[in-house]
Amino acid sequence: MREFGQHLTIDAANCNRKKLADQSLVYDILNKLPAKLGMTKMSLPHVVKWLDPGATIEGISGFVMIAESHVSLHTFPEKDYVFIDIFSCKGFDVDNATDLLTAVFESKKFSKKVVKRGLDFPRSHPEYIYLKA
Repeated sequence: MREFGQHLTIDAANCNRKKLADQSLVYDILNKLPAKLGMTKMSLPHVVKWLDPGATIEGISGFVMIAESHVSLHTFPEKDYVFIDIFSCKGFDVDNATDLLTAVFESKKFSKKVVKRGLDFPRSHPEYIYLKA
């Protein structure tokens, strides 16, 4: 069975706190990552700082729309943690993406999951790109 796309999630812990709090770094990651993964950026990244209730250090949330879907990052510097999502209808090297992103944040511990999405997505339109199972 073919899926419509794969959704990579990375939960990265024990990261470099300064990098997690660096809004420019998060913007640069989101701006450059799509090309490194063979994806097509449709917009400039949208990146904002956010202070969670009870936190003392602002985190960064960012998103970039790609032709294949999206990439998002949510940092929690006070917890040395980042949540990362990449959803794409075009196949990509999830190990390479994981290596690039965990290295840039200097994560000492992480978990990754890949979800096959759209297993029942209607296949009547030939213009859609599908992954092979």
